[in-house]
Amino acid sequence: MKKNLALVTGGFSGEAVISYKTVVTIDRHLDRDLFNVYKIDINPEGWFYLPASGEKLPVDKNDFSVLVDGQKTRVDVVFIAMHGTPGEDGKLQGYFDTLKIPYTSCDAGTSAITFNKRYTVAVAAFSGIHVARSVLLIKNQFGNPDEIVKTLQFPVFVKPNNGGSSIGMSRVNKPTEELGAAIEKAFKEDDQVLVEEFIGGREFTIGVYRRNGVVHTLPMTEVISEKEFFDYEAKYQGKSKEITPAQLDESKAAQVRAAAEKIYAIFNCRGVVRIDFIYNETAGQPFMLEINTIPGQSEHSIVPQQVQAAGMTLKEFYTGLVMEATGA
Repeated sequence: MKKNLALVTGGFSGEAVISYKTVVTIDRHLDRDLFNVYKIDINPEGWFYLPASGEKLPVDKNDFSVLVDGQKTRVDVVFIAMHGTPGEDGKLQGYFDTLKIPYTSCDAGTSAITFNKRYTVAVAAFSGIHVARSVLLIKNQFGNPDEIVKTLQFPVFVKPNNGGSSIGMSRVNKPTEELGAAIEKAFKEDDQVLVEEFIGGREFTIGVYRRNGVVHTLPMTEVISEKEFFDYEAKYQGKSKEITPAQLDESKAAQVRAAAEKIYAIFNCRGVVRIDFIYNETAGQPFMLEINTIPGQSEHSIVPQQVQAAGMTLKEFYTGLVMEATGA
């Protein structure tokens, strides 16, 4: 018997534009022989079911049900295809938990922690994962930016503490000339800003997922940005070169895979996550940058590249994520 699957997209932040691209890919590759797919758009105007007819029908938030041909229809599982709040920071996950509806992403606690970059690096560092030194700034609660100059070595990255897609992020090479503007830019996106030391080296990103209770890594990707760093343009507008699978010595690749699997376990992740690293040759170690608990799945995104490199189809991969979420 087919399962009723809600494919949730949208969001309340600037990352919604990426969510609408992600949902197209996932929707195209979901197995209609196994699932009845109901696309749901959650945005500041409301929660809407989007049937093929093109109309917008309200979702009953009491039980997350929709009307299909006049009949109340409940969903069996949710595929979350939303970046940013409320789909990546734990809010939706908590809602689905109260309704006892399984979903494909990390749980509410893990999502909330990993959405906060400062919490993420703190937990990772405590667990023995290499991370860059950083300072957290709270809006209207920090003094002169010059204080940061005394604490960290430059260059640094300045970015909103909560969020993704590199929105509001800057690299600062010259503190006197650039730091103030970079902090101001980041504060436009969030009330908390993370200032993090630059780690030199090659950038790699790797998808990690669980199937039948076993954690697997996808073939990793090396990211070579045409920009000064892997910013929004590099990620989504073709301003980067992505090599999948990455050409890396097996001993170093094994270090990255081991770190990724450890991070997945430490944070009790579910579904597919993408973890970004810098491999620093001097230290001979990978440094974790971020954990993306709902990585992009658009035509420009990295996880679909890695799935293909692993010899799987996206239909197989997405089916596996749904089955793992439901315990099948």
